[in-house]
Amino acid sequence: MDLIWDRTLDHLVLSVPPIILSFVFALPLGWLAHRYRATRGVILTSVGLLYAVPSLPLFVVLPFLVGTTLRSPLNLIIALTLYGVALMVRVVADGLASVDRDVRQSATAVGFSGRNEFWQVQLPLAGPVLLAGMRVVAVSTVSLATVGAVIGAPSLGTLFTDGLQRGIEAEIIAGIVATVALALILDGALVLLGRLLMPWTRASRIAAPAPAPAQPNPTKREVGV
Repeated sequence: MDLIWDRTLDHLVLSVPPIILSFVFALPLGWLAHRYRATRGVILTSVGLLYAVPSLPLFVVLPFLVGTTLRSPLNLIIALTLYGVALMVRVVADGLASVDRDVRQSATAVGFSGRNEFWQVQLPLAGPVLLAGMRVVAVSTVSLATVGAVIGAPSLGTLFTDGLQRGIEAEIIAGIVATVALALILDGALVLLGRLLMPWTRASRIAAPAPAPAQPNPTKREVGV
């Protein structure tokens, strides 16, 4: 159990920073793709190609680009951030585009500047779409982080490689279960964070008035005929 707990903490250290950084970097790129139509195709195509790069070759190439060692966890964090950005940029662009044009025009009419309109109107209204994208990024990042065990980065993936090498099926199963559990926990944490930051998205349950009982058709006797 101690080994599983230690590897889970290592996995969190590798997974959480890319999830946060992918949102930070994707936000301005997604805004550019939404704001300037001429750049939309270039930006979305470029970041889409990032996700098509196989993970293992990327882990090998990154040390030569950033000057780190092959086994440095920083390589994995950078690679996972790139994959997260590749997923989130389109989500940000689509989320901002989903904001009703009349709402934005109303914000401009009441005196919102471009910056204030983005932070106080567009971004909050696009929040549910962004949250859905972040949930996908979180699960994807937790899954991809296991590949780091191949280059020596300690994570829950270490349980896979060690179990395979030693022929211990229980260790492999424990790694799978722990990875799935960690992904679900992070997903639940994002949902909870979304409810705290966006309370207006909660479905308000308003009791509908009970329908009035159907009145029988009046007979000739009831109408005095």
